[in-house]
Amino acid sequence: MNGVDNDKRRFLTKAVSVAGAVGAGFLAVPFVASMKPSAKAEALGAPVEVDIEKLEPGQRIVVMWRGKPVWVVRRTHEALASLVELDSVLLDPLSESSEQPPSSKNESRAIKPEIFVAIGVCTHLGCSPVYRPEIAPADLGSDWKGGFFCPCHGSKFDLAGRVYKGVPAPVNLEIPPYYFASDTRIVVGLDGEKA
Repeated sequence: MNGVDNDKRRFLTKAVSVAGAVGAGFLAVPFVASMKPSAKAEALGAPVEVDIEKLEPGQRIVVMWRGKPVWVVRRTHEALASLVELDSVLLDPLSESSEQPPSSKNESRAIKPEIFVAIGVCTHLGCSPVYRPEIAPADLGSDWKGGFFCPCHGSKFDLAGRVYKGVPAPVNLEIPPYYFASDTRIVVGLDGEKA
């Protein structure tokens, strides 16, 4: 007899292996968790739900998505009718050079014509244009049908976010991905196909 208990040796080997695996698991959890984005980072890119039930014609609300202001405007019937009248003074009236989801590639640049959704950042140098819904104010001229004016360098956009000719901004305002979750709720940050 050599005095070695093989059953005891196998048991101890298995027990140490299991304890080592459990210990390695406990050590790995903090490292794996540290690779997950923070709650703040997730919130910056997360979709944003917008309640438009109380949004009146001509009114705008602003929400933040990915650190940028997103405008939601309920356009009036008069504003929608005036969009066609502006084609000759716009740089890209058909939005061929602009960023927008396929659902917004139309005359109103919107899923539902009366609800306009856009990122509120000027495409020139990133200022935030001012919402100017009034018709023909003295400072913007008699051809102004309402829209967005960038006070930083004078870029002008109509109520579909299309840029006027002869201003510093090179393209129309960006339309983010969005969809209607219901008649009164919009989700910004996802298009309807991915929802």
